[in-house]
Amino acid sequence: MTDLYSKFFGSSGTNDNPPDLFSFRRNNNINKTFSEDDYYSNIEALADNNVYPMRQKRGYLSILFSIMQILILLLMMIKGGLAPLNVNPMVGPYPETLDNWGAKDTEKIVHDGEWWRIFPCPVFLHAGVFHLLGNISVQLDMGAFFEREWGSLVWFIIYAGSGIGSSILSVCIIPDSISVGSSGAVCGLFGAKLAELLILKLNRYSSSTVEERIGHVIRREQLVHILINVVIVGAFSFIPFVDWAAHLGGFISGITIGIVFFSCMIRQPVLLYSCVMVGIVLTISVFSWGIRSMYGK
Repeated sequence: MTDLYSKFFGSSGTNDNPPDLFSFRRNNNINKTFSEDDYYSNIEALADNNVYPMRQKRGYLSILFSIMQILILLLMMIKGGLAPLNVNPMVGPYPETLDNWGAKDTEKIVHDGEWWRIFPCPVFLHAGVFHLLGNISVQLDMGAFFEREWGSLVWFIIYAGSGIGSSILSVCIIPDSISVGSSGAVCGLFGAKLAELLILKLNRYSSSTVEERIGHVIRREQLVHILINVVIVGAFSFIPFVDWAAHLGGFISGITIGIVFFSCMIRQPVLLYSCVMVGIVLTISVFSWGIRSMYGK
């Protein structure tokens, strides 16, 4: 039985002739005395060898967006100049340049109607070289892997929705600061992955087949990585032009949007529609509250 997610967004690769895991272990120089977890947890190799099926071979949007973000930062520094370290310790442009290029600016969003300062501009701008490297390293690693798992369409909706949610919460909680960066959208990817893991737990998958056991170990590994990255992102939430409210807003938005999409993986009809409705209600509630608070209504 095919789940709704696979019907709407494409199925993951199938293993009609699954690779011999013993050959996979041998080819990857993994000692035979290791447990299954030792070679199941080599996630990238499992995906590349189709042992862990993916929806697509590359994280195309993750790569494209990262290239765009690099080019935009270079253009900002070429046109606006490189700010001294006492002005911008991230090795990047002046604050005025960030604002001119579309950074989140509450006054201009709320009173001047410059909606692009919510999305997409802030997501493609970065405070400096260090800020950019930190974000795209995660985006090209875990972000690209999630895109391969989910498909580019779902990945983009979660990324964009989380970017919007991050800017809205930042406007509501820290209205007096300008902020930039894709970290809010990346936090949304983490939130959506957390939602996916919880949904799959509710789906009561068994671990009777090799593929199911692999999926179980990979999901456990991903949960650990998510928690580690959330802690790291939290630690960098208070550097210049980056704010914790954007990270929190992106993470919450990713969870609610993720519930909507990944509930479609559930095969029990009652549970499926219940979870989808919960996700829709939560998403509408979160964004409605944010928009009303942003405009002081």
